[in-house]
Amino acid sequence: MKTVILYAYPPELDGLSLQGDMLYRGMKENGENVLPCHWKEDFQKEWIYRDFKPDVAIGIGYWGYTPDIILNPQKFGIAPVPWLVADGWVANYHDVLESLPLVFVTSEWVKETYKRDGVNTKNFEVVFVGVEPDLFRPIPKTDPGIKKIREMLGVEPDEKLILTVGGDVTSKGAQEVFRALSIIDKKFSKWKYVCKSWESDCARGHRKEEIQLIEEFGLDKKKILFFNGSWSREFMPYIINAADIYAAPSRIDGFGMIQVEAQSCGIPVVSINAMGPKETIIHGETGFLAEVENTIDLESELVYKNMGFSKKDRIFFEKPKTFAYRANVKDLADYLLLLLNDDKKRTEMGKNARNHVLENFHYKKIASRITDLVKERLKLT
Repeated sequence: MKTVILYAYPPELDGLSLQGDMLYRGMKENGENVLPCHWKEDFQKEWIYRDFKPDVAIGIGYWGYTPDIILNPQKFGIAPVPWLVADGWVANYHDVLESLPLVFVTSEWVKETYKRDGVNTKNFEVVFVGVEPDLFRPIPKTDPGIKKIREMLGVEPDEKLILTVGGDVTSKGAQEVFRALSIIDKKFSKWKYVCKSWESDCARGHRKEEIQLIEEFGLDKKKILFFNGSWSREFMPYIINAADIYAAPSRIDGFGMIQVEAQSCGIPVVSINAMGPKETIIHGETGFLAEVENTIDLESELVYKNMGFSKKDRIFFEKPKTFAYRANVKDLADYLLLLLNDDKKRTEMGKNARNHVLENFHYKKIASRITDLVKERLKLT
């Protein structure tokens, strides 16, 4: 079987690109005949189609990528197999998706989102995103690099470090964590909290809300450190291992790759009992899942030409759709406080988390599962 993987290649640091790159590397290292290509690049894609002549094109994206990762390969007689995430709601291309013999999605929650929005998901298969456990590995706090990071962050030997990373940290639940810390601080004050986001209008907009919330709850600003910009993939295991707890009770997260990477590093995760985290974190064993306190439900949404519609319009739903979640703050406070106080529990959960990733999320195992499903469903060898 010849395969081309369509994703943001050369690899970038966003989740979709890393999802595709882990699949490409996994298939290549498993001995499959596979090439990578950017999902939007027409000339190179056509050259690969005509010269390499792949049997299948596995495209990484969401339903809005349909023209590039499904319809484009079909024009050249190549079988498309999309590996999809959710993006709010599924507004278009239902018939195209339903006509495919195989569609991958990154979690049961993503599958349910497509089903909720009217797509027949009988040919959908859930396959989690793979991570690289040799890179995202446990590194002891005694390691010189880890010690230097904690020193640079001003973390004292008796203090515990909490970490959240995302395109913006509010979408990863940082505002709920601030609220939880305002409860915790009265009982355990020796903590620091690092919030790392990318440079973006969204992150800058949320930063104003975050600062306002910190001031509202009277939290010590010196204990909350904000960082923006790009941190390399090679550096991420160090900043994760410098932390004692990874906290990301995400408001919207169809998988939660960095939460799995944190578990791979042996760091317990505090998240939310919904969406992707519910499927990737074992409550009480590899981390804790706070219950949902409330949801954000919308009665209508805008659609645009780039979604495959003839014009900008507003679609009204028969019943409100859940677009985001909020974690229960008391649960977050209880779980964070438990982990902050109990070194033994953190160590035990960290070991469980590492084993959980090795068993279920190793990128080579994920690549093998995808390869086997494609060959079986498309009758390829």
